[in-house]
Amino acid sequence: MSCLSVSLFAAIMNNEMTIPEYARLCKNLGLDGFDLGITLIKNHTPKYIAQLKNEIAKEGIPLIMVTTYPDFTHPEHLQREREFDFLVHDIALASALGAKFVRVTAGQAHPSTHEEDGIGWAIEYLKKAAPVADKYGIKLVYENHAKPGAWEYIDFSNPPAIFLQIAEGLRETSVGINFDTANILAAGYPNTVEILDAVFDKVLTIHVAETATFGQLQPVALGTGIVPFREIFSYLKSKNFDGWLCLEEWANKGREGIQESVTFARQTWTEA
Repeated sequence: MSCLSVSLFAAIMNNEMTIPEYARLCKNLGLDGFDLGITLIKNHTPKYIAQLKNEIAKEGIPLIMVTTYPDFTHPEHLQREREFDFLVHDIALASALGAKFVRVTAGQAHPSTHEEDGIGWAIEYLKKAAPVADKYGIKLVYENHAKPGAWEYIDFSNPPAIFLQIAEGLRETSVGINFDTANILAAGYPNTVEILDAVFDKVLTIHVAETATFGQLQPVALGTGIVPFREIFSYLKSKNFDGWLCLEEWANKGREGIQESVTFARQTWTEA
């Protein structure tokens, strides 16, 4: 079990908390690893990377996943090429820090991008990125994503039907799935386990995430929204899932919110 605390992004970016301090917090909560958003890693200079990697090692807890935001559905070809080069950089950066996974996205739902084109572009570029990740010992995990603060539009593949088409197009590659437990409901589809079952053989990581609203992503503390965690966890146990549960904590309650999320996830997994 690891944690991506979106609640603490601002504190880390504003230098109110360091990445090693965040890693220490996760370790003290008994987690097996911690996750980072790519925007939290300041640069790729040798001195900074060596120092950060050494500081993380001293905390004695591994970096599991780095979340990135490639926009391969952008209507302009040159920008899609830029997005690919940005992702190559992010993969190399995650590798330099010893991460195991890099979370990738299809891209934004740009108004001028047609569905068929967007699906084709996402598959094309993610396929192209797979051997790069393989070279660096990184596993790419494609997510049924919603909308980060870094984007103007919601994810192009937020609708489950589009997500499944892209996932199918990547089936014969090394790209796995990071399945988000909240985003199927946020997309307005009622059956999360049905979509999870359709891609389970490629699922390597789970974003244990919550939403308060059907048809819209409204992050709240784990266990206080509408996500059927017991059903999802029971399904995962029935399939002998042995990958990572990556808590996407977004309660905006600071350290207390992370503690509550960890406690809820552990208890619910045990009871499922």
